[in-house]
Amino acid sequence: MPLVTTKEMFEKAYKGGYAIGAFNVNNMEIVQGITEAAKELNAPLILQVSKGARAYANHTYLMKLVEAAVIETGLPIALHLDHGDSFELCKSCIDGGFTSVMIDASAKSFEDNIALTRQVVDYAHDHGVVVEAELGTLAGIEDEVNVSEEDSSYTRPEDVQEFVERTQCDSLAIAIGTSHGAYKFKPGTDPKLRLDILEEVERRLPGFPIVLHGSSSVPQEFVKTINENGGNMPGAIGIPEEQLRMAAKMAVCKINIDSDLRLAMTASIRQYFNEHPDHFDPRQYLGPGREAIKQMVKHKIVDVLGCDGKA
Repeated sequence: MPLVTTKEMFEKAYKGGYAIGAFNVNNMEIVQGITEAAKELNAPLILQVSKGARAYANHTYLMKLVEAAVIETGLPIALHLDHGDSFELCKSCIDGGFTSVMIDASAKSFEDNIALTRQVVDYAHDHGVVVEAELGTLAGIEDEVNVSEEDSSYTRPEDVQEFVERTQCDSLAIAIGTSHGAYKFKPGTDPKLRLDILEEVERRLPGFPIVLHGSSSVPQEFVKTINENGGNMPGAIGIPEEQLRMAAKMAVCKINIDSDLRLAMTASIRQYFNEHPDHFDPRQYLGPGREAIKQMVKHKIVDVLGCDGKA
């Protein structure tokens, strides 16, 4: 089976009341952990690559890893550019075999966001590739995305319909309370998704797929493991997973997950070296790291996304 776009995935997800996991990849072990979990649960899958990951791992290496995953699993897999920040980057990924790209012009003015998004859409659609755009800005840090709390803003539902109609984008990331990165909300706070915004967006654009970024929920057991094994990570919490599951039953068809994977792998590797300080074979610590990612992805597929058995 070749790589697929997200079009059919999202149509099924919207009707079925579940979401597809979009998991960020950087190396072989991460790709393996994610795809092995999805294969065991027969779940559709989006593997996504940020600008930073593409620079780190090299476009060709990443493409071959994803191609191997398709061969090994037989699953419908889409390859997506996460947070593309220019037409040139999106074009390079489209020309290089990606089946989906995100153009993130959310920091620009409304009109400039529309103009750049439409430019990417026109090129992508001519090449059979789908486009995700963003309206509203999430606080937090992830790779080259860095938005302060003061500069973040909720998506305005009244802007959504005009934006989608004028850009012809295929899906839209909106800001309803999630946050990028591991350092999210302080303990003692009560983070909540603005499901009222999501409801209004769905009313204005029935059937249109919505995307949630910054949706890792930072499991505290991994923070604890990291700190018990020499780390110094402040406590932090994310949006409760039951709220993400509610969003997946509504218009949200794609939920991005990255920080949870990094924390799971890091916690496993820290624990391994704490218990085996004299070991130096990368296979000895990357193997458990891969398994930690696999178990995290299985949890997300079943308990948050609800897409197990939907491939």
